[in-house]
Amino acid sequence: MENSSKHNRLAGVLLGLALGDAMGLPWEGLSPRRLQKMAYQPGRFSLFVGRGMCSDDTEHACMTAEALLRSQGESERFIKSLAWRLRFWLLMLPAGVGMATARACLKLWLGFPPKYSGVYSAGNGPAMRAPLLGIMLGDDPPALQQHITLSTRLTHTDPLAVQGALVVAWATWLAGQQGDVTPDFFMDWIQPRLTGDGSQEVLSWLHLVKESLARQEDTATFAIRMGLTKGVSGYMGHTLPVVIHAWLSHPTDFPQAIHSVISLGGDTDTVAAIVGGIVGAGVGYSGLPQEWLTHLWEWPRTPPWMVQLANTLATNYPNKTTSPPALFYPALLLRNLFFLCIVLLHGFRRLAPPYGS
Repeated sequence: MENSSKHNRLAGVLLGLALGDAMGLPWEGLSPRRLQKMAYQPGRFSLFVGRGMCSDDTEHACMTAEALLRSQGESERFIKSLAWRLRFWLLMLPAGVGMATARACLKLWLGFPPKYSGVYSAGNGPAMRAPLLGIMLGDDPPALQQHITLSTRLTHTDPLAVQGALVVAWATWLAGQQGDVTPDFFMDWIQPRLTGDGSQEVLSWLHLVKESLARQEDTATFAIRMGLTKGVSGYMGHTLPVVIHAWLSHPTDFPQAIHSVISLGGDTDTVAAIVGGIVGAGVGYSGLPQEWLTHLWEWPRTPPWMVQLANTLATNYPNKTTSPPALFYPALLLRNLFFLCIVLLHGFRRLAPPYGS
């Protein structure tokens, strides 16, 4: 791990996102009540023998970093590289792929260019690619806007998906610059940076967050007030306000920020991954729970490989076109088949008691 602030922040985003993803994955789709009945314990991996594994959220963040390395700062090269990575990613049989993303990948294989491959959806999928883009491109607002737009429309074309991903990217950059951010400052700062279709609706979501924090509500109370009693859905209008609320409530407390969203149930892996990427930018790699990292059981995209990817990107982008760290890609298929078996076992486990609405 390089010692510079840039390396530390970038690795914090990538590994923070991976930790949130792995911590939330076993509880995806459960209601808060069922989650507690099934003995959810904050800070403990529960997927497989006390270890954690990552889902497509982390894979997309890594592919985004790899595409940036190949782009030399050119947005068109970036999106072409990311599109090809998504094509081959689908061939590796990833588990739990979102419907919009799966349809977009199929359209890419059918010959649709990246600007026409997306489907009309306001799902939260693009937000898992946004933290990496935010931390890398926040110093260049036009470039960030362009990359977020291209990355989002590659899979999701609803303007709400674009605006939501942009908020996540800006939040990540701001967290990396200041660490502790107040709700008032964030709202004043983000408002002029959101323009165009969907911006006013997204800003209305963020105003709800600000009002809730002014009342000193915790994230669970805010989620109930939004009607998310069964869990946080993958709709951007549900995911984004909860993510921003959790981040602003715990801007430098990584474990508590992750726990605050997993305990809500629903799309726990993606929501926790996005929160992990934002808070990870603020605390840096050195501020992540090291015990969690030692119990993150990922291969061949191991935590050291992700750190190397972050270091390579921080060192070379945008001046040099560089290959990502070596990765034994055929191993991804074996890993995904094993991962699918574990996911199926968790699915069968949920057919047994204890039950809960």
